[in-house]
Amino acid sequence: MAEDQERQADAPQTSEAYPRKILQYMEGFLISKTVFTACELGVFDALHEAQRPLSAAQLSAALGTSLDGMERLLSACTGLELLRAHQGTEAVSYSNSDEASVYLTHSSPVSLYHSIQYSSKTIYLCWHHLTDAIREGRNQYEKAFGVNSKDLFQALYRNDRSDEEMVKFMQLMNSIWNICGRDVVTAFDLSPFKDICDLGGCSGALAKHCTSAYPQCTVTIFDLPKVVRTSREHFVTGAHSRIGFHEGDFFSDPIPKADLYILARILHDWSDQCCVELLSRVYEACNPGGAVLVVEALLFEDGSGPLTAQLYSLNMLVQTEGRERTAAQYTALLSAAGFTHVQHRFTQKTYDAVLGRKETGR
Repeated sequence: MAEDQERQADAPQTSEAYPRKILQYMEGFLISKTVFTACELGVFDALHEAQRPLSAAQLSAALGTSLDGMERLLSACTGLELLRAHQGTEAVSYSNSDEASVYLTHSSPVSLYHSIQYSSKTIYLCWHHLTDAIREGRNQYEKAFGVNSKDLFQALYRNDRSDEEMVKFMQLMNSIWNICGRDVVTAFDLSPFKDICDLGGCSGALAKHCTSAYPQCTVTIFDLPKVVRTSREHFVTGAHSRIGFHEGDFFSDPIPKADLYILARILHDWSDQCCVELLSRVYEACNPGGAVLVVEALLFEDGSGPLTAQLYSLNMLVQTEGRERTAAQYTALLSAAGFTHVQHRFTQKTYDAVLGRKETGR
């Protein structure tokens, strides 16, 4: 008896007898793959188009799946509160939750569908090699896809992509701006800057937010030729008269003059050295009194969070040569390139804003 009491006294004391949080973390990838699969199979789209609750048998027949598998998937999505279950006299039927209708269906203007597909088919596969990435300190794109990591962006925008593939890729790259684009372009008052250049502006999602928030500005999207062509054909129409394009590679081709440059989700892809090189080129092109707006997920200075930015930084390790950074680290990069009076703003959403200025007369 005394020995039992001694063993209990020596046992580690925990704040909770059941490791609920750790178990939730262990199961996190199961949740992700459930959402990815439901999107890929078209569950949310089928329910949205039907405009009425459907049973597992109806969805199974419509989407070409096994009935047993569909029943389990729908049950799990109900548990995740993405679907609502309706008990009928003969069978349970399902409908989309409000959030699923808004963010998980193709037709929604703020759909995350393409981003989810990229997470499932690209990011998820890269993360299989996270342990190797941490051991080696480099990205794992070659192991995941057989693509030379030095040619990552050439592979993403490769010439053998069909027009349809390019459109999908550009949709997923910019879908987040449908949710938080206005927040980042209004984090600072950008109204003094009339001529804006969006480096790597892709489909023009941020450019549209800029022209909406600042009616006196014009925006030039600087991107690779194929990206520009696809954006002109599918994303930026004649109605967007204040948005123009400039083709080129911002590491090697001349950067057009502007009052303000936007670098959104650009610097986190690159090493500090490459960032200073690019920012220095931007500084030289920038009109006196102009500025640069860096849009990234900022880490707290003490390293305590935010969790999303911490996870994104791991993602940069497995996919690129870059990282997420603190405001102080971005300030150092901007200062090294010549920018001064650097400020930052947390938006309380995924992405934040850092603004650096070029002094008048320089």
